Amino acid sequence: MVAQRPVPEVGCDLLALVDYVDSMPTVAFCPMLAATTRKINEAQMFKLRSADGGATILVTDMDGNAVDPICSFVGYLGAKAYSPNTALAYARDLIHLWTFLSTQGIHWTSFSPELSAAFLGYLRSVNANRMRRDTSIRLVVSEGAAVRQGLSAATINRILVAVDAFYRWAIFTGAFSGANPIAMKQDQTSWRVSDRHRPFLTGILRQRPEVRELRLKTMQRLPRPMNQQQVEGLLAATRNLRDRSLVLLMLNGGLRPGEVLGLHLADIGYGRRRIFVRCRDDHPKGARSKSRVERVVDLHDGETLETLNTYVMHERPGDADVPFVFLVGGTGVNRQEPLSYSALARLFARACNRAEIREPWMTPHALRHTHATRMWEAGMRELTLQKRLGHASPESTRIYTRVSDAVVVAEYRHALGLDRPSQTTDGEAL
Repeated sequence: MVAQRPVPEVGCDLLALVDYVDSMPTVAFCPMLAATTRKINEAQMFKLRSADGGATILVTDMDGNAVDPICSFVGYLGAKAYSPNTALAYARDLIHLWTFLSTQGIHWTSFSPELSAAFLGYLRSVNANRMRRDTSIRLVVSEGAAVRQGLSAATINRILVAVDAFYRWAIFTGAFSGANPIAMKQDQTSWRVSDRHRPFLTGILRQRPEVRELRLKTMQRLPRPMNQQQVEGLLAATRNLRDRSLVLLMLNGGLRPGEVLGLHLADIGYGRRRIFVRCRDDHPKGARSKSRVERVVDLHDGETLETLNTYVMHERPGDADVPFVFLVGGTGVNRQEPLSYSALARLFARACNRAEIREPWMTPHALRHTHATRMWEAGMRELTLQKRLGHASPESTRIYTRVSDAVVVAEYRHALGLDRPSQTTDGEAL
């Protein structure tokens, strides 16, 4: 549905008349956007290629010449056993820096703190290239050109972190002799925030916490757990035992997508009703645990392990010679191959469509958020929840306490007088 309505003057004649568009695919109502996207892609100056599940990453210019500094840095990350997805993200973020330097005619060794401010301004002008389907309301002018969507503050901060790490590596290896262009300053807010986690020796050690001088303010979003109706609809929409087992492990065990995809048959302890989350790098499609600390996840709900056992015994390809639990079934050419991240995302999206769940934030990771929120609301202590989820920092676990804080609710009800004992007219408590 497209409704046209005039808007006030905003300083640009092209915005005199705009279209408010619902969640249909943009190109469906706006053919000019396809040509616009092609022009943006053709204007790119560097290419990013990866192979072997991200083990080999190559950044080249449009003529095929390798960008040696980025390739060397990414190789260094691989040598330090960084996740292939992390190395890919660093390479992709550094392409923004190289594009800025190339357009300004600046060599990367001449990048300075003064130029970093101009780089921040450049990032604010870059168009976002979101490949996922945008279900939010879009604003376009009547001629069909979309209003520009820039990079988010979180994305820009991540790019600045990548640039900072790159120059730290360059200084460490002697390839760069100047000061780090991403300047640091002492974090003054660490003493003013009362609920922030502080290490035991905070205030005793001479080391002071530092933050980047260049950074944008970001919103502290709350995790969005699924409600009971959405959970029931999603489970009912799964088509086979494999998909249902995947959903239950993330919902009732709080596993990350990479952790559930990397499970081996030997990681399932049916007798003690638990699974073991191991740190491995053997998944052929790059799935791995985010944390480098192994942990045990107990599953006493009664449904998860039963469904998983039924899948392994009756639905998983019996002639498979790979140790991974979740495999591609059917009779296609990919049969018996371990599931990838993209396959998990697709099957989850299809189940959400069948369940008529249209929330744009609904991803497989929402199941982990749902589990953590349920455990917290049921009374699990913060430290215990941190261990169950495998969080390295209590700050990561504390976001779930902001979803539903029992102390805040209790004091709020006490302030309203809802939990006070009733009194008689003589002032005596009933």
